[in-house]
Amino acid sequence: MSIAEVYDFPVPPRRVVPPAPPRAPDDMTARARMAAMRRSAIETWGQKAYEDDIVKGRFFGRASFILNDPDAIRHVLVDNYENYTRTPTAFRVLRPMLGEGLLIAEGRVWKHQRRTLAPAFTPRAVTTLVPHMLSAIDETVADLQGKTDGPVDLREIMQRMTLEIAGCTMFSYGMAKHGKTLRDFVMEYGANLARPHFFDLLLPQDWPTPQDIPRYFFRRRWTRFVAMLVAERRAAGKADNAPPRDLFELMLAARDPETGTEFTDDQLGDQVATMILAGHETTATALFWALYLLTLDPTTQERVAAEARAAMTTGALEFDRLKFTRAVIDETMRLYPPAFLIARAARAADTVSGMAVAKGDIVLMAPWLLHRNEKRWSDPNAFMPQRFMPGSSQPDRFAYLPFGVGARVCIGAHFAIIEATLALAKIIGNFRVTLPKHDPVMPVGVVTTQPDHSPMFRIARR
Repeated sequence: MSIAEVYDFPVPPRRVVPPAPPRAPDDMTARARMAAMRRSAIETWGQKAYEDDIVKGRFFGRASFILNDPDAIRHVLVDNYENYTRTPTAFRVLRPMLGEGLLIAEGRVWKHQRRTLAPAFTPRAVTTLVPHMLSAIDETVADLQGKTDGPVDLREIMQRMTLEIAGCTMFSYGMAKHGKTLRDFVMEYGANLARPHFFDLLLPQDWPTPQDIPRYFFRRRWTRFVAMLVAERRAAGKADNAPPRDLFELMLAARDPETGTEFTDDQLGDQVATMILAGHETTATALFWALYLLTLDPTTQERVAAEARAAMTTGALEFDRLKFTRAVIDETMRLYPPAFLIARAARAADTVSGMAVAKGDIVLMAPWLLHRNEKRWSDPNAFMPQRFMPGSSQPDRFAYLPFGVGARVCIGAHFAIIEATLALAKIIGNFRVTLPKHDPVMPVGVVTTQPDHSPMFRIARR
């Protein structure tokens, strides 16, 4: 008998459509589009971008293509991926935080990093890190027990929790000492330097823009901070002949399987920055949106709680038993993909779905658009976790891209899914979450799909 039958959940569930920004008018001027892009790239897309397989336009003198066709996406991200690189704007925005880490490295450097890091993110390796995850999640649940009498900023709490998980899995110690400083770095960069300016979009990559100056000084401070974290972890040492106990030791031990090369200190610092930042911020954002959606859909929230309680009755919470909670996470990342846009620039001329792409042209694959495409999804704007339940018709592999696809698919995808599923089950299994004020929370596309404000939730013990 299913959980739905035991708890008499209505079938079909109530249709919930979360708020989303209005679609851009077809006659939007270049000036208006630029102003909207500064606020949120999501506001620049009109109705055609949600319907057509390919939308061709112009972007600062170059042709641009928005791809919603799975075959076209496969061509760019898999079949001919070496012909497409990150755009100059992406390098400008990401490099000050991530350096030459895995997320933005190119060519041989990227291949070396990917081969070297891959053993640290196999399902078996991730399994060894689950106790670190559960420890931080349980601490968060215990902390929330004392917050049931007032408003709670769950977004900030999710950021602290995922940062703690990142610190524990990376270094085997929590981030109580350095967490505030790290969050301050992230918030400072996101508020002041991550939004592209006009010259970031217009000038070639090797031409400095006014924004590059504060980014340069930010990077100097940031790399000193990361180097200090690495030095502290090195000083803690490693037990002789013991297997690696965290990601740092896995990365220290990692060698390129073809050349035997290890990471340099600078490369190690960039990998640490990439894993901590990319890991904690995107997962915290996904958990925030999942909690927000569950306040809009109390029936689904109760089903998650029932599954979590059933899974916890026999002891430790196990990921494999949380099928519906995993479906909620998958549906959350469909509606609010943490990486809302994948942008590439063509290195050389190509043909995509019969359309000529010239060197330097911009090719965009936007999970935000792809996941809401009106040809490829039934009721695409509604929150319907059952789409991802076992036995349901699954989407085309190239129509659902919460972690990208192909050679550059997110190396930490399995880690993130387990972390988010366990955290959501623990929180909803222990607390009923509501929003006293029903002001809509709007998604903003700036590096990640962020909320336009942090609403104050209320939680009650179950």
